[in-house]
Parts: sequence; structure tokens; C-alpha cells
Amino acid sequence: MNQKDTVIHLVAGGAAGTVGAIVTCPLEVVKTRQQSSRGNMMSSSPGSEAPPQSRNLKMSPSVNGFTAPPPLRIGNDMGIIQCIRHIIRQEGTIALFKGLGPNLIGVAPSRAVYFSTYSQAKRFWNNLLPPDSPVVHVCSASCAGFMASTLTNPIWFVKTRLQLDVNKENPMTAIQCVRHIYAKSGMLGFYKGISASYMGISETIIHFVIYEAIKAQLIAYHQHDSDERSSKDFLEFMVAGAISKTVASCIAYPHEVARTRLREEGNRYTGFWQTLQLVFKEEGIKGCYRGLKTQLVRQIPNTAIMMSTYEAVVYILTTRFNTEFYQKEGH
Repeated sequence: MNQKDTVIHLVAGGAAGTVGAIVTCPLEVVKTRQQSSRGNMMSSSPGSEAPPQSRNLKMSPSVNGFTAPPPLRIGNDMGIIQCIRHIIRQEGTIALFKGLGPNLIGVAPSRAVYFSTYSQAKRFWNNLLPPDSPVVHVCSASCAGFMASTLTNPIWFVKTRLQLDVNKENPMTAIQCVRHIYAKSGMLGFYKGISASYMGISETIIHFVIYEAIKAQLIAYHQHDSDERSSKDFLEFMVAGAISKTVASCIAYPHEVARTRLREEGNRYTGFWQTLQLVFKEEGIKGCYRGLKTQLVRQIPNTAIMMSTYEAVVYILTTRFNTEFYQKEGH
């Protein structure tokens, strides 16, 4: 892959992730709150406000003598639409986009790093292993997932903290969140949950193995067709992305719950396996799958949009700059 191809994949990956993040941000907020240990949207009575000391602690049930109202466990008691309405009623419409700033800052470089690393790793492993075999896709996806998780975990950590902040009168800003985390835990504090992110590479592996397999079948099916891409081709890529991500999400989902718990305020959750064991002990198997429905509803459009945008941008740019990368991919 030459330098021009690498830049094309960086741009395509960044554009794909950005579009998907904006469209599905409200569902991301709902999912994160469902996954948290409180699994609630702490609602106060009209006119009431939590004392200042509770704001940095995400309104724990008891902080310095303050007892919060009984939490509404949205994971069990509310559907997705009800959750969204509850957020709007209690915190305003803007709350549906909490964490969008860090998300936009992180999603473009994260996806760009991921897709470019995946493409280069795939080329590298193709020279050592049977070309385009499943093991090549597994190794490439693992390298890409590890690199993206390592470089961008601090951004996702801040995003999660902002999404769990339910204070309406004085919501925490990204800068305040960064200062609070650094003052309390230093730089290492931004890497809480990184172990769960590494375990989440398994989801990425499953996702891309299935996606590449479906994509290869589609290319083989259309090999005698014209080289020009139609809207039907991109629709097929959308379906392929949605199917592969849905299967992967269901299999590897518990790591998402563990990651959110590890990023919460406090020291109750200390490690990946310790977190899963504690969740299973206290909440049963259902606790390990809190927010799965929201995750699937979010991932289907998000992944479909991301994959189709990626393929479209790569096709447009390779055609524009005559790199013929698409032609090489198809052979």
C-alpha cells in the first residue's frame, strides 16, 4: 500500500466514524447509563438540587450525609424511548448529546487509526500467511483494535464520565472532568477500563471476520458485473456491516458492561474479571447484559452507516486519484 492509499483509508475511516457517532449519540448515552452500576437517571423532585459535593461523585446514593431520591433503574423499568423522554424531561434535549464533544474528537482519529492499521496489517499478514484467509483477518483486526484502544482510551474515559453525569443545573464540562480525573488519579486515571477495551478486541475480530467473509462473497457474486458501483452495492455493504456487528456484539457484550463499571467514580471495580464476577454475583447473568437491547439498536445503524460511508469514501477517493486500490482489493 503506497502513501496515497494510506491517506485515503485515514480519511475514509475518520469520516465513517464521525457520521455514525453523531447520528447515534442519544442511544449511546442511554446505553452507557443502563450499563452503569446505578443503571438509573437519578431524578430529583422539582426544584431540588443535589449539594455541590455530590456533583463530582455522580450523585451516589449517599455522599457526606446526603441521601439521593430512590433511583429509577432504567435497565429494568424503562424502554429506550422512555429513557430518552426521561432524559429530555429531567435534563433537557441537549443531555442526549452528552459526551459528543470527546466522541467527535476521538472517533475520527480512532477509526482512522483503526482502518489504516487494519489495511496495513492485512497487507503484512498476507505476505506471511495464506492471503485473505480468516487468520489474516483475525490478526489484522487484533492489531488494529489494540492500537486504536491504546491511543484513544483517555478520550473514551472522559466521554463515559460525561455521559454518566446527570446534573442539570451545573453539568460537568470536558475540561472540568479532565482536571478532576488528573487531580485524583494522575495520568493513569485516564486508562481505567483499558483491560476491558483489550478484551473487547474479540468483538472486533468476530465483526471483521464475518464482514470480510460476506464482502468477499459479494465481490465474487458481482465479479462479472461492471466496475462501476451502484447504490445497490453500497446497500449490500450496509447489510453486511449490520449483520456482522450484531453477531459480534451479542457474543462479546459483557466486556462493555465491565468497561463502563471500571470507568465509574470510585474504587469498587478494580479489574476486568473482578468486575464481571461482582456483577454476576450481585445481578446475575442479566447484569452482564444490561443495555444490550440499546446496544443492538444503536450498533445496527451506526455500523451500517460507518461501513457504507467508509466504502463510499474509499471508492470515491481511489477513483478520483486513480490509485486502483479497489481493483487490487477485488483480486
